[in-house]
Amino acid sequence: MPKRAPRISKPGAISLKATRAETKGSSPQPAISGVTDDAGIRVLCVDDHAVLVEGLRAKFAVENRIRIVGSLASAELLLEETARLGPDIILLDIEMPGPDVFEMADRLRHAHPKLRFIFLSAHIRDGYLAAAYKCGAWGYFAKGDELDDIVAGIGEVACSTAGTFVMGPKVRARCRPTAMRTAGGPRRRADAPVPGGGPATPLASLSSREIEVLRLIGKGLSRVQIAAELSRSAKTIDRHQDRMLKKLGISSRAELIRLAIREGFAEA
Repeated sequence: MPKRAPRISKPGAISLKATRAETKGSSPQPAISGVTDDAGIRVLCVDDHAVLVEGLRAKFAVENRIRIVGSLASAELLLEETARLGPDIILLDIEMPGPDVFEMADRLRHAHPKLRFIFLSAHIRDGYLAAAYKCGAWGYFAKGDELDDIVAGIGEVACSTAGTFVMGPKVRARCRPTAMRTAGGPRRRADAPVPGGGPATPLASLSSREIEVLRLIGKGLSRVQIAAELSRSAKTIDRHQDRMLKKLGISSRAELIRLAIREGFAEA
């Protein structure tokens, strides 16, 4: 895998507003499915933005039903720490130093099929949303969302039995959930853990393999390098590329490269 570029400071505000104190007459929080009241929702936070992590830690302490059991500044030790800590939900940043976070998330899904993970990013891009959904994420939130909304999203994912792809307010403002595919029409991968609708973006028509190829195109890899990276033949990569061109309505690899860069694949 090519060496990653030096990290660039992330734009975007982070909401760290104070939490309203609960009144005595407020109704109790509903129990989280599969998690005891005493344990609460166990969260592993994978983000190199220390201010956000501390803001979430303080917010969770007030909520008293979610707690951070560990934090990582990159996805390098994600599999090992997941096995060691046994979280219920993992919050994943996208633009971090170290391994490709989408690739690590896909490996995580296969290693721990019952685990649920949510992407939390400073950027809302079609490419990021499509990649998050294709790799089996349960949700996507913006770092500019209110902490109350992020907490509510974690609770919704933890309680979900329908497997809906949960989106934060800023993500919902960009796109709407797609309906489930009908019989005879195109369907989401059978092995994906989220059976609900995903974000409706121009890249939603691409398969998980095509998204992966597009990411590598955005990182500047040639067709031969992509083939080596994915253990496929160059002709197979050409076929993926041809299908992407048709699905996206564009005519050249140069346009694919520009699309990949515009959607942030060169940075992920």
